[in-house]
Amino acid sequence: MKTMLMTGAGTADVLQLRDTPIPDLPSAHHLRVKLAAAGINPLDTKLRSKPAYYPDRLPAILGCDGAGIVEATGADVSRFKVGDAVYFCNGGIGNEPGCYAEYTSVHEDYCAAKPATLGMSESAALPLVLLTAWEALVERVNLQAGQTILIHAGAGGVGHIAVQLARHLGARVAVTVSDEHKASITENLGAEKIIHYRQQDFVAETLAWTDGNGADVVFDTVGGDTFLRSLNAVRYCGKIVSLLSTPLSLADTQLARLRNLTLCYELMLTPQLMHLHDERVRQRKILEQGAQLADAGKLKVLLSQVLPLTEAAQAHRLIEQGGVSGKIVLTME
Repeated sequence: MKTMLMTGAGTADVLQLRDTPIPDLPSAHHLRVKLAAAGINPLDTKLRSKPAYYPDRLPAILGCDGAGIVEATGADVSRFKVGDAVYFCNGGIGNEPGCYAEYTSVHEDYCAAKPATLGMSESAALPLVLLTAWEALVERVNLQAGQTILIHAGAGGVGHIAVQLARHLGARVAVTVSDEHKASITENLGAEKIIHYRQQDFVAETLAWTDGNGADVVFDTVGGDTFLRSLNAVRYCGKIVSLLSTPLSLADTQLARLRNLTLCYELMLTPQLMHLHDERVRQRKILEQGAQLADAGKLKVLLSQVLPLTEAAQAHRLIEQGGVSGKIVLTME
């Protein structure tokens, strides 16, 4: 099969087109999926430049997001049959094959039926960002109807899904964006307050939007100084959930303690990294709920570019340049 193989750590040029064997079924509960599309995430570029999780297992196939058709099933598979359309988040971090290939294998319990109303490319773009946004907003901060939330980078891959999920939960949404195009995207998705962070102070704007109180929740998808400044954009006893390691100094922790803030962290890879089967089943159920939202017209996926598998290196370069709205997808056509 054709595979974009990560031949070593380094620049995007380490992604090389190779012929590799079609994967076997690792267990009687595995499926072999003929992939139609693979989602690209910033995670992929980070693992390519510095394979932090499994540096001793190169070369590797990147890409944890995939969608395709079940081509073969193990003897004990009961949830799917050959010909079923599925989507999933699996592999692609070095421990098992990812989705930058024509075929992959995945345990049946980690697969969900593809959203009926979404194409293969849209479906492949959804798993990681949906799981991240869902776990952050529903499970970490328990976002409630009527609450206010500030979502940083609201037009990004995770951000544009988080905006829709927050609106579905009944929250009022503010976002930070870098330009008018992204402002239009987030407004169309239901954001109430648009903050152009390059021209406006997002802390001051958030305080003004909330009558001086601060947002009930801040969703930090940026990290660094943005996270630290967000400590002053959230209300007393509010919550901040971040996707990144946070550079907290003693003064920062004292400020968070003084204001009784709840600081939460979200890494949707944890169940895969720690081999937590039941947690991965829980994540699959999130994908099933996401598919229901999509089929009900309540969840859209923004694709900024759809490229052929052979253009994986270019996809990585685009992400590393920054400023991508929504998602980039590779197709196996």
